[in-house]
Parts: sequence; structure tokens; C-alpha cells
Amino acid sequence: FMVTEILMFGAIFVGFFIYHSLYPETFAEGSRFLDWKLGFLNTLVLIFSSLTMALGIHYLQVGQNKKSIQMQAITILCAIIFMVVKYFEYTHKFHIGIFPGMMLDMEKLNQHLAAVGEPLVQSKNLGLYFGFYYVMTGLHGTHILIGIGLITWTMIRTMRGDFKPNYFTAVEGVGIFWHIVDLIWIFLFPLLYLLG
Repeated sequence: FMVTEILMFGAIFVGFFIYHSLYPETFAEGSRFLDWKLGFLNTLVLIFSSLTMALGIHYLQVGQNKKSIQMQAITILCAIIFMVVKYFEYTHKFHIGIFPGMMLDMEKLNQHLAAVGEPLVQSKNLGLYFGFYYVMTGLHGTHILIGIGLITWTMIRTMRGDFKPNYFTAVEGVGIFWHIVDLIWIFLFPLLYLLG
């Protein structure tokens, strides 16, 4: 399952690189609409959540279930913070007409840019860049939501006492999934927000 997740995102990354090489100006122009500070905040949040997930597994291994529950809860909180930041990013883009592909509202976007005194959009292929942006971040966000559900499940089972120092396989499996989700973001952040 984990390998198929990596292969799925890998295929999207390959597509991104192919189109980036074909339309470098479009991708550079598209990245100017992303707030690297919010992306960096989300990166820090996910790195911290990887630490808390690892600590949650560690505390199960040493028989400290209460601490494990706390660490899993903090991991869920970090995931929720990540999604709230993404919500604000998405709603701002929708508000100014930034949609994927053919749905990009160039007129509305250029009106917004003119109102704030920024250069108008030149590329007719800008929707292509945001097609990749929404697919990559949306798919990643879906995995964050799945992770929240899985960690909630392991946390409830930890509260029930299902896991002991000699049995914590489910939590470890969920932890591996969570680390992969975090790792994918570590590639997405510089690719979308910094390189352009």
C-alpha cells in the first residue's frame, strides 16, 4: 500500500516536471500566487507531527499509554492546523479567480491584480500550473484527512488498552503512513512554493 502511494505521487511529480520543462515561464508566474510563508508554516507543522507520531509509538513500546495518547492527539491537532491553513490558502485563491485548468478566471484575477497594483497575468496556460497545484495539494490533503481518521482510530484503541509493549503493529503501520504523507509534503513545498 505504501509503495503504491509513493508510485501515485511519483507519477504526478513526473508529469509536473515534464510540463514545467515545456512551460517554465507559466510555472514561474503561477508560483508567485503561492504564499511561501504559509507553505513553510505547514512544513514545520508536519515535521513536528512526525515527531509526535514517532513519540506516540515509542511511548507504547515502553508501556506509557497515556503519553502515547497525548502524542497521538497532538499529531491530530497538527494535521487539523495543516488543513485549516490549506483552507485559507484555497479560499483566497478561489476568491480572486484562481481555479484549475480552463476554469481559471483570468478577467477576475487581472482585476484583482490591477486593484492591488501588481503585474497582470501574461500566461494563457496559467490554469495548467494550478491544475497541478490543486491535484497535488488536494490529493495530499485527502491523505491528511485519512491520516486523521487512522490516528483517531489508533488513539481510541490505545485508550481501550488494545496495545501493549509487545503489540503495537497497527500504530506503527499508521505511523509509517503518516511519515510518508509528511515526506510527500517536504517534496511538494519546495517544488510548488519555492522553485516555480
